Amino acid sequence: MSQFSRRAFLRAASATVATPFALNLAALGQAAAANAVNDYKALVCIFLAGGNDPFNTVLATDPDSWEQYSKLRTTNNGSLSIALPRAESSGGVLPIHPVNSQGRSFALHPQLGVMQNMFDNGRMAIVANVGTLLAPITRTQYRAGLYVPSKLFSHNDQQSMWQAYAPEGARTGWGGRIGDLLAANNTDPTFTCVSVAGSAVFLSGQSIIPYQIAPSGTLAIRNLNGNLFGARGANNTLRAIISGNRNDVFEKDHANIVNRSINAQSTLAAAMAPAGAAGVPDPTLYQNPVTGVWASNPLAQQLQAVARIIAGRNSLGARRQVFYVSLPGFDTHDAQRAQHADLMAKLAHAVAYFDGLMGNLMGSDLRNQVTSFTASEFGRTFTSNGDGSDHGWGNHHFVFGGAVRGKDIYGSFPVTGIGHDLDVGSGALLPTLAVEQYAATLAAWFGLSGSQIATVFPNLSRFSGANLGFMQA
Repeated sequence: MSQFSRRAFLRAASATVATPFALNLAALGQAAAANAVNDYKALVCIFLAGGNDPFNTVLATDPDSWEQYSKLRTTNNGSLSIALPRAESSGGVLPIHPVNSQGRSFALHPQLGVMQNMFDNGRMAIVANVGTLLAPITRTQYRAGLYVPSKLFSHNDQQSMWQAYAPEGARTGWGGRIGDLLAANNTDPTFTCVSVAGSAVFLSGQSIIPYQIAPSGTLAIRNLNGNLFGARGANNTLRAIISGNRNDVFEKDHANIVNRSINAQSTLAAAMAPAGAAGVPDPTLYQNPVTGVWASNPLAQQLQAVARIIAGRNSLGARRQVFYVSLPGFDTHDAQRAQHADLMAKLAHAVAYFDGLMGNLMGSDLRNQVTSFTASEFGRTFTSNGDGSDHGWGNHHFVFGGAVRGKDIYGSFPVTGIGHDLDVGSGALLPTLAVEQYAATLAAWFGLSGSQIATVFPNLSRFSGANLGFMQA
């Protein structure tokens, strides 16, 4: 095996293992040239895996829109109907009041009450009808097969398209490429890109490899700095076994990666704020709106780990960090009304918890320095398949934080219904904003220059409007 292929294999392995045993350790050289920064900023991607339904998340409620919505989204399956009451007082949708109403009225899903407050208070914005695009496209061109992204309705491929602009198998994502350019601002580039939801191409760069931790914030190789199996010396013996010198060149490379992993684990464990009353408060339970059962929220737990790392930013010497968390379950082909309500409750609970943490993290208000945003591989169809919906394309997304120009909807909100110019089948939306535009707006706030943005997003020049304006300068 050549040296190149051997190292390439180890690099790939470290990017895909979800625990630090042979992972994560990787940006050993300095990142590419970047503007020096003295402040701290973080981006947090909240990936709604499975394809969130945009039509029950953000709704147009003006009379014409609501008539179409009620007519086309009501099914004959009783409680499985995905129609919702219009009146908030009857448990219906929650009105919001964007600065630019576009001559219409809007509302959020009934479970998004906290996010309704954040929107109306100016800390949250909605970006309408975003999706994977190769170039601006019309419905006529779509039907002719022109400029259509590869494997459009495939979960894995569209997740990769969202995160890396290429179908499954892509090697670098736009979060990681941003990390490449700004990692030089961090004392240890290892912690530039951090995933709390397993492997994600979104965080992989040319030199940066995502560091992965469990949602609880714990690491796989534990106790190597303390007692192991009740014996003080056992930890040293274990470390010597798994990271000691080897004769084989491949084994030496592997041992070096493991040794760096153990060292990085020790660094992060010492820097992270503790969970609980002494550090970052534990999230409360959330209530399933369908069953009434109180349970732990895995997304809130992931965001607690993010907050614990952010709280340790000074110890880590971090100035720029990109995080990835995920909430699965959005592939709602069946029982959509109940499933989606529970997912919206989890999302709102986790967002409220994290927003509160950033407002007072160990005594510091970091809302202006931490921006979170949602992503999902695609939207869903407007019409129902009976008690659910099928894979769509364009989707609406939330951006929140103190630096967001909130209380507004960015982009043109599409017509409600089917048969319109953006309907590519069963009411699935043809996107009018590209992922690149959405991402480039975040990258500009994060500190990338115009030329750096052009490097990270090579297709951006095909679209008018490189900055959508939802972030403050």
